[in-house]
Amino acid sequence: SAFSSGGEIPEQYTCKGADTNPTLLIGNTPRGTRSLVLTIVEPDNPITPWTHWLVFNIPAHVRTIRPADVPGTQALNDFGNFYYGGPCAFDAKKHHFIFTVYALNDTLDDVTEGATRDVVEKAMKGKIIDKAVLVGIYQNPLWGKEDAPL
Repeated sequence: SAFSSGGEIPEQYTCKGADTNPTLLIGNTPRGTRSLVLTIVEPDNPITPWTHWLVFNIPAHVRTIRPADVPGTQALNDFGNFYYGGPCAFDAKKHHFIFTVYALNDTLDDVTEGATRDVVEKAMKGKIIDKAVLVGIYQNPLWGKEDAPL
């Protein structure tokens, strides 16, 4: 609810702000959903698609994820942490952030906290019933003369 799909991610949800996740609203899930998985991935990262947050084994009844909520088990993000890491582009290009919620027909009981995105994605295979995607844009502001580094 903090931004529309294709819209700009407000600064408070980035490294320049409070760096907490935006409020996410999850609509009705398909019949048979036993758990949810949330991923936030930045495909425009120059090194590799960058995982900003990954939470799995979210109870199927969860419909709202508020800032600083941890609704399930957190995987390791590409910052090397187990929590949300907001957009923080190091250039002035537009970066896309893909927020995806997967509805699964099972839980990922064999996956432990701190697993990588690859491990979680492999465990999800054959269990995905449906998914919903929200795309946010973040563009680091250009340096103004008064802000330029020395």
